[in-house]
Amino acid sequence: MNAPPAFSKQALASALRAILPAECLVEDKESQRPFECDGLSLYRELPLLVALPETVEQVQAIMQCCHRLQVPVVARGSGTGLCAGAMPHPEGVLLGLSKLNAIMEIDPQARTARVQPGVTNLSISEAVAPHGLYYGPDPSSQIACSIGGNVAENSGGVHCLKYGLTVHNLLSVEMITAQGERVELGSSGLDSPGYDLMALVTGSEGLLGVVTAVTVKLLPLPEVARVVMAGFDSVRAAGDAVGAVIAAGIIPAGLEMMDALAVQAAEDFAHAGYPRDAQAVLLCELDGTEQEVDQHIAAVERIFTEGGATTLRVSASDAERALLWKGRKSAFPAVGRMSPDYYCMDGTIPRSQVSHVLEEISRLSTKYQLRCANVFHAGDGNLHPLIMFDGGCAEQVARAEQFGAEILELSVAVGGCITGEHGVGLEKLAQMESQFSIAELHQFEDIKHAFDPALTLNPGKGIPILKRCQEYRALPRKHQHG
Repeated sequence: MNAPPAFSKQALASALRAILPAECLVEDKESQRPFECDGLSLYRELPLLVALPETVEQVQAIMQCCHRLQVPVVARGSGTGLCAGAMPHPEGVLLGLSKLNAIMEIDPQARTARVQPGVTNLSISEAVAPHGLYYGPDPSSQIACSIGGNVAENSGGVHCLKYGLTVHNLLSVEMITAQGERVELGSSGLDSPGYDLMALVTGSEGLLGVVTAVTVKLLPLPEVARVVMAGFDSVRAAGDAVGAVIAAGIIPAGLEMMDALAVQAAEDFAHAGYPRDAQAVLLCELDGTEQEVDQHIAAVERIFTEGGATTLRVSASDAERALLWKGRKSAFPAVGRMSPDYYCMDGTIPRSQVSHVLEEISRLSTKYQLRCANVFHAGDGNLHPLIMFDGGCAEQVARAEQFGAEILELSVAVGGCITGEHGVGLEKLAQMESQFSIAELHQFEDIKHAFDPALTLNPGKGIPILKRCQEYRALPRKHQHG
């Protein structure tokens, strides 16, 4: 048995009231319900307290207070994560950062913006659009997800193939350490001295520090951008076409794939003009100068036709391009209309294995008797299978979890990894040992100890062998829906 906490809820609440305005501390359980899970609602837990600071100074004071009392802290952005990474600790503080939502500086000449962690992904691009700029990473949840959460999970999006993940689009990150120290990682220059700690923190899932400011790189809006939509009569043909595009030396801005079930759901929802009879649809966006795009469009059309495309369509306007992307970016909620619940997985595989893995997922769907729609970033092999189930049926929940686990283990078996952009969180702890050796996991543990010796930051997530977190990982999984 672990020793009980060295603090009382009353003492902690009293200490936090001295830091925060009264309305920024949530103590009653019913008001805490919106914070009990992130976008993966398979796992739920209420925190001891919810703190909603309005300033960086308040965040720092909270971290110093929690360090002094050895209170667990779980940082939370918009709550759109999909790995239970922001699920609260029952004996700790849920630190919500949504009120830190200012765009502090835009520098059009340097093509940078400095923002607070609660700023939504899409609002950055909207704010800099008058300068002919935009922010590259664009997760499907970009209208709601926060930049702090993007840093925590190293989010990608449909344009990450050409323009990179979050880590490739940052210049600096300010964060508060577990001890309450305010530090800046990276710099406004193209390089900074010492180890690349900013890259280490990006994707660290709130285990190493609490992000309070981010300086992002901005890109110039392309002169021209068009989308080629292609329908195929088999998943294998579409998967092979993905490899053929890359092999031709073409790097699309985005190269996305949906299988038949996802196509039907997206078309019912967005009316984007997808071919309903296709077994798979590819969306390939080319951007650049007019001449460059024309050449690449012609090459991609030829590749798709030779690869057996049964339908081809090229966007003729920005509005049509946006509509084609609307279908893809609406795929998750669209699938949600087909089933009481769905479980969104996140694995990454080599492009050469796309066809094989999708066929295996189809076999697993039959094995577990659960429908699965596949929506993913085909260009970089980031899978997002959506396993449909009824959360009111415990047996279906168990089958969905096992189905998902097999997809992750399959991803590792073909040379991929268990996550592309959603993170490990609580969801993928068991699969970490499929991906990494015990020696490697101990190295992760050593890094965690270096940043957070008391293991109070987001305990129980990400690394399966942290000894202090055994009791947290043993918490019962709560399959509550509604």
